[in-house]
Amino acid sequence: MTQQMTLSPKTWAALIVLAFIWGASFLSIRIALDEIPPLTSIAHRTFWAMLVLWGVVWAMGLPVPRDFARWRAFLIMGLLNNAIPFGLMAWGQLYVETGLTSILNAATAVFGVLVAALFFADERLSPRKMIGVALGFAGVATAIGLENFRSFDLRSLAQLAILTGTMAYALAGVWGRKTLSGLPPQVAAAGMLTGATAITLPLAVIIDGPVQLHLTGPTVLAIGYYSIIATAGAYLLYYYVLARAGSGNLLLVTLLIAPIAITLGALVRHETLGPNAYLGFGILALGLAVLDGRLWAAFGKGQKHPPID
Repeated sequence: MTQQMTLSPKTWAALIVLAFIWGASFLSIRIALDEIPPLTSIAHRTFWAMLVLWGVVWAMGLPVPRDFARWRAFLIMGLLNNAIPFGLMAWGQLYVETGLTSILNAATAVFGVLVAALFFADERLSPRKMIGVALGFAGVATAIGLENFRSFDLRSLAQLAILTGTMAYALAGVWGRKTLSGLPPQVAAAGMLTGATAITLPLAVIIDGPVQLHLTGPTVLAIGYYSIIATAGAYLLYYYVLARAGSGNLLLVTLLIAPIAITLGALVRHETLGPNAYLGFGILALGLAVLDGRLWAAFGKGQKHPPID
């Protein structure tokens, strides 16, 4: 069963702040997309975040890897963890509400469990995890509304693009564990975003044209938020919380992000979601709770035999 660490009030506060930062990132990305294309938006995101994180690495005096193998790993990690999911989700947000995007993004944890089970012997797919994964997929299917795929359109394709982005995140978790273990997290994050920028910036110039810096105030603020705060800053806060809360407790962030994004989308952009989206998120949240393990353990306490994990 997943080992849980005790959360201090300070760690709880950091976890909630991280959830708010990431929850608001969906809105800021959507605001920027009103003026700039998706590829340009993610080029901004990876480039400015990269600069900030290398500044942190320099300030901390951390060693910079110089071997080719590490930089190849950074490039692939940037592709899987940034370029592909950022790009697909940004494009998807052109046709899908901010809140629904955040709900579908929560499927990252579900795909992560499945992919880890395929690649790592110590991440076996136990009965508890299988139940959690099944509930997760049921929640995603309910949130999307499978009847919508009877008339396949851009919105349907956008939802599939967002889900494909979550699968890229899951593959990135495997790649990072295999190739970036032992690196300081600040160096790993900076290297990853360097690899991502090497991919996204040329693509943005080729497809969208030269990157424009003369933008309206709301767009500049949105880019500044999702690149510096919600990417560079959030990565640093993520590793802070991970060290003190453990990976199991970080699932709580996933549960908190969607309600925040849904609320901000409704308040700022007047978005509305159908009942199936909220029901789907409830089922998905239940699946994540089962994957987390505490709900399973609490149920097991009332049984004569220990629960099967």
